[in-house]
Amino acid sequence: MAKYLLLKHYRGAPAAVNDVPMDQWAPEEVSAHVRYMNDFAARLEGTGEFVGGQALAPEGTWVRYDGEGRPPVTDGPFAETKDLIAGWMVIDVDSYERAVELAGELSAAPGAGGKPIHEWLELRPFLAESPNTTECPHR
Repeated sequence: MAKYLLLKHYRGAPAAVNDVPMDQWAPEEVSAHVRYMNDFAARLEGTGEFVGGQALAPEGTWVRYDGEGRPPVTDGPFAETKDLIAGWMVIDVDSYERAVELAGELSAAPGAGGKPIHEWLELRPFLAESPNTTECPHR
């Protein structure tokens, strides 16, 4: 099994086919979209492929370590940033092909007018754990 991160973008990704911002959708369109996402996650829970997911608000703060004994430095929010993550889902699947298949299905979530968004999702594999070279496998 391999874990993949599916990233949904408010902006920064190529334009979707049904490219109407969610803040312009009718309440029932938002509800249908959220229901699709929840049903998708529930189905993957049933197959053991769902790890977790969450929608994200558009605002946020950048935080940086600023030295021993000093408080973290903060700046933001930067809502005007080019790339803005709307949400994420982690899946654990048998193959890259399965990850692509699921990302494609998730891309078809309904949007404005109840029509599929056909949005671009960013599919990112988790780094595989590298073996610890200090351990002897024959112990």
